[in-house]
Amino acid sequence: MISLADVQTPALVLDRAKLRRNIARMAEAVGSRGVMLRPHVKTHKSVDVWQKVRAGGNTRGITVSTLAEAEHFFAHGADDILYAVGIVPAKIARAAQLLRAGARLTLVVDDAAQAQAIAAAARLQQLVLPLMIEIDVDGHRAGIQPDAAELIPLAAFIAAEPALQLVGVMTHAGGSYGSSSAAARAAAAQNEASRAVHAANRIRAAGISCDAVSIGSTPTALATADLAGVTEVRAGVYIFFDLVMAGLGVADTSDIALSVLATVIGHQAQKGLLIADAGWMALSRDRGTASQPIDQCYGLVCDAAGQPLADVIVRECNQEHGVIGSRSPEAPLALDQFPIGTQLRILPNHACATAAQHGAYVVVDGDELIATWPRIGGW
Repeated sequence: MISLADVQTPALVLDRAKLRRNIARMAEAVGSRGVMLRPHVKTHKSVDVWQKVRAGGNTRGITVSTLAEAEHFFAHGADDILYAVGIVPAKIARAAQLLRAGARLTLVVDDAAQAQAIAAAARLQQLVLPLMIEIDVDGHRAGIQPDAAELIPLAAFIAAEPALQLVGVMTHAGGSYGSSSAAARAAAAQNEASRAVHAANRIRAAGISCDAVSIGSTPTALATADLAGVTEVRAGVYIFFDLVMAGLGVADTSDIALSVLATVIGHQAQKGLLIADAGWMALSRDRGTASQPIDQCYGLVCDAAGQPLADVIVRECNQEHGVIGSRSPEAPLALDQFPIGTQLRILPNHACATAAQHGAYVVVDGDELIATWPRIGGW
């Protein structure tokens, strides 16, 4: 049997059993409300992981955040793809290649000038581009307010332009990442669904076809909400979860399927600190828990079996060095418990950012290393 003790560090470890549980949880949460899931692949960027998600049921197509993802997953059998980032004319020729190859690729806009420029690019390509209008439901990021006056003229332009096709509206309740309670997440979920449906109904009331209403984030997808009028839910980080999700109460640290395997390479004896061979190049610089009640700094430290060590965190990061210590500087670690060569596992703040630092997953089932699954990067 090959075990993690045989793995060169740092390495990205994926617990298959936890992955399966997380996939099943989301499939049930969304499916029980009669809606399909369009899973986001930006978190894992792995065909092997996507195949497990698809096998988990209740999915329709995929969501991507880069054209590189769209190309890679299309090449491996995903033909219904929502590119959920605003598109620019310079990328239309590349999107056109996917459409000509048979992909059902839907693009996103939220601005009239953007739509006009895309229409001009589409005419040059002699293609009809399917578009969704992004709706801003919580002021978090991009999109048009559901009640904005410019929504209807934009929808009318897309519907009337021969080079464009209006598919529907989409939104992402990114503000839910600031929800501090189950009640707040439920309110964010209801706000997301109702405001997206309201935007679609305004477009329909103007006599314009608007079939799809696409919403989603992991916190809202797992919260209770009335999804009447919603056609699909998108989410991504749920497959792994991370410390931000645990800090929000969406998951427990025991649900986190992803960790970085690291090795103790040194001690700071006077300070009671460990030095590990996983710095920000292995963990990322993401400090997503810094604004939460419990700041996990650069990651929560576990033993080699993945069991969290009480209040042991990665306190500082250099490029290839992680400084590990007690959450309280007044409580130095007992360094004799962590001799040079000790393997540790570090739970990530943000699964997407940490996974992006690595080229493959080391997949484990209990103590056994069962596979290596490649992942892609780039844009």
